[in-house]
Amino acid sequence: MKFFASAPRGLTHALADELRRLGAEKLQSGGAGAHFEGTLETGYRICLWSRIANRVLLPLTTVPAPTPERLYDEVKGIRWERHLHSSGSLAIDVTSTEAAIGHSQYAALKTKDAIIDRFREQFGERPSIDKEIPDLRIHLHLRGDQARLSIDLSGGSLHRRGYRAVGVAAPLKENLAAGILQLAGWPAVAARGGALIDPMCGSGTLLIEGALMAADIAPGLYREHFGLLYWRRHDRELWHTLVEEAKQRRTQGLNDMPPILGWDQDGAAVEAARDNVDQAGLSDYIVIDRRALAPGIAAQLPLDTQPGLVAVNPPYGERIGEINALRDDYARLGEVVRDELPGWRLALFTGNPDLAGYLPLRQERSAALMNGPIECQLISYAPVGVAGEAPALSHGAESFANRLRKNLKQLSRWTRRNGVDCYRLYDADLPEYALAVDLYHGERLWVHVQEYHAPKSIDPAKAQQRLREALGVIPQVLDIVPAQLFFKVRQQQKGRAQYEKLGERKSFHEVREGNCRLLVNFTDYLDTGLFLDHRITREMIEQEAAGKRFLNLFAYTGSASVHAAVGGAVATTTIDMSNTYLGWARENMTLNGFTGREHEFIQADCTEWLHDEAACGQLKYDLIFIDPPTFSNSKRMENIFDIQRDHVWMIRQAMQLLAPGGVLYFSNNYRRFKLDEEALAEFAVEDISRKTIPEDFKRNARIHQCWRILAH
Repeated sequence: MKFFASAPRGLTHALADELRRLGAEKLQSGGAGAHFEGTLETGYRICLWSRIANRVLLPLTTVPAPTPERLYDEVKGIRWERHLHSSGSLAIDVTSTEAAIGHSQYAALKTKDAIIDRFREQFGERPSIDKEIPDLRIHLHLRGDQARLSIDLSGGSLHRRGYRAVGVAAPLKENLAAGILQLAGWPAVAARGGALIDPMCGSGTLLIEGALMAADIAPGLYREHFGLLYWRRHDRELWHTLVEEAKQRRTQGLNDMPPILGWDQDGAAVEAARDNVDQAGLSDYIVIDRRALAPGIAAQLPLDTQPGLVAVNPPYGERIGEINALRDDYARLGEVVRDELPGWRLALFTGNPDLAGYLPLRQERSAALMNGPIECQLISYAPVGVAGEAPALSHGAESFANRLRKNLKQLSRWTRRNGVDCYRLYDADLPEYALAVDLYHGERLWVHVQEYHAPKSIDPAKAQQRLREALGVIPQVLDIVPAQLFFKVRQQQKGRAQYEKLGERKSFHEVREGNCRLLVNFTDYLDTGLFLDHRITREMIEQEAAGKRFLNLFAYTGSASVHAAVGGAVATTTIDMSNTYLGWARENMTLNGFTGREHEFIQADCTEWLHDEAACGQLKYDLIFIDPPTFSNSKRMENIFDIQRDHVWMIRQAMQLLAPGGVLYFSNNYRRFKLDEEALAEFAVEDISRKTIPEDFKRNARIHQCWRILAH
């Protein structure tokens, strides 16, 4: 099933990471949220567990909507009786983007009329309208002359958890608070046993959301209503199972909660916060007192409190007098953290970034977010000093840390000797910690961590706990700040899913590979733009490229083309179906000084291009590299290219483009792939897989297969 989850502005990437951890597949994220696929259980689980999503929509269909009348006709033709009883109730929400129908409310009215008229004509009765808690909430999105109709499984914004009893002025929305904590690294801090404090807590939203994260509590447990509950296709047994699982996880999670404390000088805010904490059932775990922001906070903490996170959303100020007064508050906040909380991290969320300059702390990074209509910044500060000994690790986490240290010691000698700047440090060496940890040395050390998707037999709570431990251990062992660590979940991909976007930060970092300079991106895609396991293969290409014409098919970001050019190739042709990756490849070539016309970039379906060029029989290349995906859409290959089924055809086509004495390198990462050497008997085929597996991947020798192919 296909779904769409919306998110607050600035949190799309965090939402995508969360959806992936909850089982979403084929993610495509954008400015407003993320499209994804999964089972009905996936959609239900995300409704119950997403801390960041606004809504979870189940798209039904997209229909032409050039006029209100056409929209009415198309909507009336949809079988709404499959989703709603004729005696039920409905509501319609509308969003619009440059729509042909300029009046969105009129479009909602025509949609409502079409649905009601269909029921009246077929069943003699019509659903009623209930804008608050309908049986079916329908989302209509108008874009151009099209209309997408979806069922709102969430039944209203998921930020309404159900625990907010009393509000105060300008409270944070719950999912925005959760996103702030996620970006600030709170899950990893909590996993290490670090505390969470908010010295200007208001109604306590940051503290409550922090407690829900630390205790593994599903935020949806507090909601009384979801849109899926009265949907006619609702699976009640499935939903009951998920809710019971969440209740069990809450019981387990509350057994090991870190200290969570908050203060505020406003007595009404303190009472509101306490009421909200009580509604959330967390009165025994969150301490909130009335206290002005002033020195002495450290004395309020339990004696065994481990350094953790200070998360605060102070007032922003609107008038000059208010802003002048707030300067002292911001400065005092920084002084308290600096002088009393060594080793603690500070995450400041503010709509007035200028005031942040009064904190006597070093800013590490910032992220742009929206608090309603207010443009805000989440600013993270480096901890000051060292707060005693690091918290004790579990036996498993200590084993993981020791393995990282051992690998680092062994591989460091090899990297120095061979001039390797980017390499795999750890690859699921311990089965319980199923991660891949890659190091990229550029202007600083970057750590790219991927979690292999856990099998269903693994208890999700245990897997999550181990992940939290690992993400806490890695910065300690490698002596980096959390901002230098990037985390994703890797699972089996189909087609070009491994290349699909996860976000749009567009933040690139330069690294070196031998004599080549390359750009990597740690946030926007599942992979970084540089397949580290092909390092030796690229070196071979560089060593053989002098004076040759090089062809790079399925080129991805063109790293092999860069190596060929650096090695002295007289011409390179780089081909990929993605314009984004082709642009990335062009940037990589430009970074190394290769901008002439002899370096060609072609956006094309590689199988189509191969077929057409082989038929012409004119172009001849001296060196060819092909590293195709396992599956890919292609008109030439019965709509789906299958590497096992179609590799013989592909190799033969490529060999027709090979000049006499030329070399073809063919590689792929399909673990069950078997080259049909009998069908390729007319060529000299050498399996060089073992030769091309680098030292850092020898723990996983099946990472890829590679052949060197020549004409007899």
